[in-house]
Amino acid sequence: MSNLREISLEEVAKHNKDDDLWIVVDTLVYDLSKFYKLHPGGMAVLLDNKIAGQDATTAFFSLHRTEVLHKPAYKRLVVGQLPKSSSKGQQFLPPKEDEVSKVPYGEAMWLSPGFHSPYFNDGHRKFQKAVRGFMRSVVLPDALACEENGKRASQTVLDALAEKNIIAMRFGPGPHLKGLTLMDGTVTPETFDFFHESILTYELGRMGTRGYFDGLLAGGVIGLPPVLNYAPKELKERVTKEVFSAKKFICLAITEAFAGSDVAGLQTTAILSEDKKEWIISGTKKWITNGTYADYFTTACRTGQGDDTSLTVILIPRGDGVDTKAIKTSYSSTAGTAFVTFDRARVPVENTLGPVGKGLKVILQNFNHERWMMNCISAGSMRLVVEECLKWSNQRYVFGKPLASQPVIRHKLAAMIARVESVQAWLENLAGQIALLKMYITRCGQQTAEDAAQVFGGRSLTQTGMGRVIENYRRTAAFDAILGGVEDVLGDLGVRQAVKKMPPNVRL
Repeated sequence: MSNLREISLEEVAKHNKDDDLWIVVDTLVYDLSKFYKLHPGGMAVLLDNKIAGQDATTAFFSLHRTEVLHKPAYKRLVVGQLPKSSSKGQQFLPPKEDEVSKVPYGEAMWLSPGFHSPYFNDGHRKFQKAVRGFMRSVVLPDALACEENGKRASQTVLDALAEKNIIAMRFGPGPHLKGLTLMDGTVTPETFDFFHESILTYELGRMGTRGYFDGLLAGGVIGLPPVLNYAPKELKERVTKEVFSAKKFICLAITEAFAGSDVAGLQTTAILSEDKKEWIISGTKKWITNGTYADYFTTACRTGQGDDTSLTVILIPRGDGVDTKAIKTSYSSTAGTAFVTFDRARVPVENTLGPVGKGLKVILQNFNHERWMMNCISAGSMRLVVEECLKWSNQRYVFGKPLASQPVIRHKLAAMIARVESVQAWLENLAGQIALLKMYITRCGQQTAEDAAQVFGGRSLTQTGMGRVIENYRRTAAFDAILGGVEDVLGDLGVRQAVKKMPPNVRL
């Protein structure tokens, strides 16, 4: 728009009628003469004497997100710009796709100028820049669409993830990355670490589309590790290749209507056939992420009677005897949450993951990485919410002043900032306290969701527009408090582990 003609505010002021209506937003002059009748907010808003023929920048940003201005339909309405001699030019340009936020506390400290981290180096910063650019340009448009329409992530996006080997990286560092080109060579398999993985998950969380995050193969992140760790070589290589290439999908099928955190209470059974070559599996699983479109189900089954030693994990392919039905939950159906029924499904014994009767170990070993992933997504989502609230409180005017001029709002912002910074610090320093961190981070998330709703007011109840991020977060923050182990159970687990390690000779 560098060749736009210059138009003075005095000239704009002459165009203030319903059939001749101009306004200024961020130094650009818009001709709304034909548009105002189509305005979603009605004609009266635009015909107000403080808007029509006036610089409406402050009013606009009290009602709309910056991204609205950059939609092609609205860019076509631009007819000029204010003289360069009397303005500073456009101030509210959209950020570059790989740009970090300049909002205070809008990013983790290690991404902020002047701060140093012992955990993140220049290689991590280069990786973060590449990941953010990819997420914003390739993934975010699909995320916003699928979050609304409830469809599975598009195959185009999944193929792009596979091309960059992002799917493989989501399982953390390890031999499964050997020989792969990661993010166009931004990082090597040998140097890829858990901080790189945390960046990847964190950036997914910053999209503000919680259902889509789970739909973007989160079920695979928790469903494939037992295959990587326990499957026979041929099965592992085949399934891993299919999953990493986004040709097939896998999920973890543990939870039942009969048993959630009480894994030992599972009732799905697996009985050996007479020739001992197949498992015959019957039972149901509930709230299975990605289950509606999964090709494989990493399934916990009871292969004996009584105690924990009767559990076995089996990889069940979709086929005869396997049926899935979508479950409607608080977040988008794009997550593919399913009720799964096994009706005498027959599976080769070679699909057994780990020793028969040792399934509890396989299940519990898998939980920590799942909780690590959830902590990272929670931290990223919370950080985005803090950034949104700081922006909104600065641009929203009430009683003639910015919202941030209200002490009660500043108090809420202070609490939100303190929570997200403490969460980030614990996440970076994590060395085994995964259960307690998950309890803490999910409670912080729910408190932040409530504070954010108060900051945004009625806009926090709408799924589009200014409050879409806050509405999504408030509606879905409780998911992380439940999935992967409810926070109260995990808090109790953390304390019981601490009590076990209490020295016998300490007293007050």
